[in-house]
Amino acid sequence: MEVKQHPLAGLVEFTPRVFADDRGVFFETFSAKLMAQAGADAQWVQDNQSSSKKGVLRGLHFQRPPHAQAKLVRVGQGRALDVAVDLRKDSPTYGQHQLVELSAERGNLLYIPAGFAHGFMALADDTIFLYKCSDYYAPTAEGGLRWDDADLNINWGTEVHPLVSEKDNELPAFRDFVSPF
Repeated sequence: MEVKQHPLAGLVEFTPRVFADDRGVFFETFSAKLMAQAGADAQWVQDNQSSSKKGVLRGLHFQRPPHAQAKLVRVGQGRALDVAVDLRKDSPTYGQHQLVELSAERGNLLYIPAGFAHGFMALADDTIFLYKCSDYYAPTAEGGLRWDDADLNINWGTEVHPLVSEKDNELPAFRDFVSPF
């Protein structure tokens, strides 16, 4: 598995070696040993899955301490533009984001440490998005930021207006955010 450390400290991308033949493909989607060696050694307690049509945008979400979540995300079918925003107030990359295209074909995964907001946009119909979480969903700890916040200046690359939930369209702006991380 190839390991790529991104400029935002703690953000790690893993791309597996894909074995293909006449029967189909095989690749390893998780290795606790390899991920721990790369600094992505969270203990996973919950798996989530969503299905989205092309243009659906979900995020930017996070959970506050003591229920902050690290996530390990990948696409099981289709493609998605994944975004992680550093919300750790003492980080030199506070307020910066990283874009990573995840695809079922490549099988790449992105480790997002606790202290990041996370979101993605489906780039293909019937995109299946899978993610592991290091803590359980806690409604009282949930938070988020506007996906189209001018201060974050995320280039989602959209040619059409994305389909966003009413809840996500009402999230606060980054300038009003006080980091609990």
